Formats: sequence, C-alpha cells, structure tokens
Amino acid sequence: MDEKLIARINELARKAKAEGLTEEEKAERTKLRSEYIAAIKMNLRSQLDNIDIQEKDGTIVNLGEKYGSKKSH
Repeated sequence: MDEKLIARINELARKAKAEGLTEEEKAERTKLRSEYIAAIKMNLRSQLDNIDIQEKDGTIVNLGEKYGSKKSH
C-alpha cells in the first residue's frame, strides 16, 4: 500500500471528525479503505502461506501448500 494513500485515508478521517465530508469524499474514503483492507489481507495470506510446521515425525509441512489452495465455501 502506497504511503500517499494511507496519508489520504488519515487526512479524510481527520476531516470527517473535524467538519464532516462531502459525498465525493465519503465515496473516496470507502474506496480507499477497501483497497487498504484488500492489501492487508493479501500480505497476511502471503505470510501465512510461507509458514512451515515440523510434525511429530520430523517431516516439515508448508501450510501454504497444505491449506492455501483450498477455497472456502
């Protein structure tokens, strides 16, 4: 996530508390927040996919390979 986008999210949050937002600014805030959440989820998924666990029998299992390809229904 770009630092400029995070700064803009924070700027809109401060303005919302101080004086309120226009409809365009509210729409921009919603869009930026959803982009931010998507980026956080992608980064977290990437980190989780790279975790290796050593089983009791000594084998090492990559959790991304074991669980990452499954889709939630």
